[in-house]
Amino acid sequence: MSTQQIPVIVLAGFLGSGKTTLLNHLLRSSRGTRIGVMVNDFGDIGIDAMTVAGQVGSTVSLGNGCLCCAVDASELDTYLEVLTRPEVGLDVIVIEASGLAEPQELVRMVLASENERIVYGGLVQVVDAAEFDATRDRHPETDRHLAIADLVVVNKADRVGEEELTAVREAVGRLAGRAAVITAAYGRLDPELLFDRVAPEGEIEGQMSIEDILYADEDAHAHPHAAYETLSHASDVPVHPRRLMTFLDSRPEGLYRIKGFVDFGAADPANRYTVHAVGRFLRFYPEPWPPGEERLTQLVLIGSDIDAAALRKALAACEQNGPQDTPDEQSMWGVLRYAPRTEDEPAES
Repeated sequence: MSTQQIPVIVLAGFLGSGKTTLLNHLLRSSRGTRIGVMVNDFGDIGIDAMTVAGQVGSTVSLGNGCLCCAVDASELDTYLEVLTRPEVGLDVIVIEASGLAEPQELVRMVLASENERIVYGGLVQVVDAAEFDATRDRHPETDRHLAIADLVVVNKADRVGEEELTAVREAVGRLAGRAAVITAAYGRLDPELLFDRVAPEGEIEGQMSIEDILYADEDAHAHPHAAYETLSHASDVPVHPRRLMTFLDSRPEGLYRIKGFVDFGAADPANRYTVHAVGRFLRFYPEPWPPGEERLTQLVLIGSDIDAAALRKALAACEQNGPQDTPDEQSMWGVLRYAPRTEDEPAES
């Protein structure tokens, strides 16, 4: 990948679930990250009293480097083209689906886009913990939406007791399969669970921003909050492609994001592979090794309630065990299934 692709996150949930509140929290917490928001609805984004309503195609600057526009889903790709222009300088795009939208349609449109400057960032489904059963009764399609989610936020967790919250989480977990399930109150979700925050120039690590100070009291009352873990892995031992694919195909429940670079050694000595996994979505992007750069596999894994020791052991088991473990020429086929095709390659059957 010669240019950094912009993740496009689909944010969905039925009316009243709190997805707009969550979105406003992301915008307030953006700090140095430039977020583009596409609102597939005629509603309000109540950040700093700014309102986007009634006019498809209108674009409003939020004053913190972020942009917001109201869009018609049928013209989604057109607006993605506008927001991903290099001069706009966005770091991430969030599409807020209408409360009555079919999120799989938005996901399909993002995945089908021919825009080379974007990469699918996952479907985040927001549910109301206090109204979960009633929502399923009114909207039976809830089960289908949860089944395709990459991350489920059980919001308004402060409004229910511990037993009820546990029951909702268990029900959501059964419906959402391998998706990570986290709890939140007031839509307070750490942005770094969804995208890499860009630190403003000159920011000192650990220092409080203006946003931290302004919203500290609100965050103090936002528990339970989104608890997640980040695991970093680095190794100079090449990875066996078949064993890595086995690991990725069976990655544990709650492991939401995997990102980084993979060295497959003799299986493809010319290239390193950028890996991007969000929930069930997986892509590899081969690129030539930069001249003089040490050949390392470097991965970051992010999830909720993950077993770090077990993941480290599983990743170590993916490494090649000397010359007798050199991958054969067919071993890369599983990886290349998830790599973008070139114009000369035939489509998968």
